[in-house]
Amino acid sequence: MARLGRAALVAVALSAAALGLSACGTGGAVADARASCVYVHRALALQARSDAPGLSGARRATLRSRAVAVLLKGTPAAARATSSDGSWNPLMTTINEAERVPLENLVATLTRMCSIADSSTPYL
Repeated sequence: MARLGRAALVAVALSAAALGLSACGTGGAVADARASCVYVHRALALQARSDAPGLSGARRATLRSRAVAVLLKGTPAAARATSSDGSWNPLMTTINEAERVPLENLVATLTRMCSIADSSTPYL
């Protein structure tokens, strides 16, 4: 009987440790997603500035190029978030799509994902 009690105690301890470690991983993923979103917010601000009236074509192109460069700096943090919690993969994938898709087509998606990451209930 004592042997069964000891086994149950070990099982409970392992379950508690697993639960604790999984919570840490999720928290780390959220922190990394939020770190990535810092670059997303900066890039979207540059993108918005590029849409201002009266800009020359060259200035508009420069701002958009800078926006993509800033956005791509968020890739490592988004990759870490995805490694910790696969539900952040859409954030990383959308950031990487900026190399192939005009940023203005990604604004709504990036805004929504980062509003989730920055919220008090950051779950995709």
